Amino acid sequence: MEHLWAPWRKAYFERDSSAIDHLFEIIAQSSDDEKNFVLTRGKTTFSLLNRYPYNTAHCMVVPYRIIKNITELTDTEMLECFHTLNRLCKSIQKLFSPHGFNVGLNVGAAAGAGIESHLHWHLVPRWKNDTNFITTIGNTRVHPDDLPTVYRLLKEDLSKDSIAQEEMK
Repeated sequence: MEHLWAPWRKAYFERDSSAIDHLFEIIAQSSDDEKNFVLTRGKTTFSLLNRYPYNTAHCMVVPYRIIKNITELTDTEMLECFHTLNRLCKSIQKLFSPHGFNVGLNVGAAAGAGIESHLHWHLVPRWKNDTNFITTIGNTRVHPDDLPTVYRLLKEDLSKDSIAQEEMK
């Protein structure tokens, strides 16, 4: 029998579940973007890598304002969320060449929201055949790149995009 060791997953199972509801508030207020894998910060939203990704470069886009439902978003927040999703898609496509993306949000626990108290979008890059026996039978994901490497690559590419946008203004 083969064994796949993933000791970093232990932190997920041992985490303080009471802090989960306030996770995005804590990250939004922190200045340690590298530790929290924060990729972008806008006026009303920020984006970050998912610490427990479904696939390589799985990102989230989060409004700073604490809201539970999409109907509570302002027009400005909606525009910035979708602008950020667009920037992330372009950067991920350029760096990792996925065959597609899942983009979505889960509103409420019944819909599968892991952090029900704070609305957030998931952007999951997908590759043909990225789900195989180890995922379906072993309930395990194998990632070809580690989070710090993915973070560094995306952060560098997104910062170039920000510079280009500023020059166009």
